[in-house]
Amino acid sequence: MTTSLEVLEAEALKLAPADRSHLLERLIASLDADPEVEEAWEMEADRREASLKSGSATEVSGQEAMSRLRSRLAR
Repeated sequence: MTTSLEVLEAEALKLAPADRSHLLERLIASLDADPEVEEAWEMEADRREASLKSGSATEVSGQEAMSRLRSRLAR
């Protein structure tokens, strides 16, 4: 990692969690400039929405989703 990147990373880690989240979203969005990728994500979002509407999937809170993921990773 270059020195300037290390400095930038250190500064970003000093941000409040909400600001880091916002920065992360912006950085990820800047990588998703590929129209095919965007279309694939839209199709996936539509598929998931349809699953919720049909009842074949159920919603869980963000906290529950993270708890489930942590449990899986701990195995």
